[in-house]
Amino acid sequence: MNTHIDARDRLIVALDVPSAAEAERLVDRMGDQVRFVKVGLELYTVAGPDIVRILVDRGKRVFLDLKFLDIEETVRRATARVAAMGATFLTVHANRKALLAAVQGRGQSNLKLLAVTVLTNFDGEDLRDMGIQRSVRDLVTARAQLAAQVGCDGVVASGEEPAAIRATVGPGLIIVTPGVRPAGTGTDDHARATTPTQTIAAGADYLVIGRPIRDADDPALATAAILAEMQTAFDRRIG
Repeated sequence: MNTHIDARDRLIVALDVPSAAEAERLVDRMGDQVRFVKVGLELYTVAGPDIVRILVDRGKRVFLDLKFLDIEETVRRATARVAAMGATFLTVHANRKALLAAVQGRGQSNLKLLAVTVLTNFDGEDLRDMGIQRSVRDLVTARAQLAAQVGCDGVVASGEEPAAIRATVGPGLIIVTPGVRPAGTGTDDHARATTPTQTIAAGADYLVIGRPIRDADDPALATAAILAEMQTAFDRRIG
């Protein structure tokens, strides 16, 4: 069985830009080495479903990061609309009713649902401010278990948690990790940032990277360096 992982399939570049035109320019500058992109709240707010369709038509896989959380009927219907756009991943907050509604809404489509466990800018003090007394790791693993139970395909978690998720839930759940920063760069507003090597060694499947590529003088060169580090880490993990 071929167990090779191509890093180009596992890097998700966050298109955190304020217009569709800028998103397309960034995609152009990165070139064919990027196959998977993330559309988040900023870009979706200004460009809407059209940007998803444009990117899909350009042959890109799209991670639509809208973090749905609403009453069941709203989540169910909205998820069905996302599935019709051709997106590959969609995020939903790890609330049982919202997750179940999203599973129903995606129907028989190929849309994969990711439960958001704990945002990467949160730490234990943030959880306590919300009235949650559990540690970040305990809450992440509990929400990963919930995601698996209700039929989600994966979770979004920081690079500090994949090992704990794997120990609790097993190998079948997709783990997507944002807040990944190449060594020597800042963590920005991520409280639990990790490097690509650390993140992959811990067990993550996909890495979401935005500002280190978007803000680079040469996004294509920055992407190539990140892909090289990722490929080495995946090869080492498999070997």
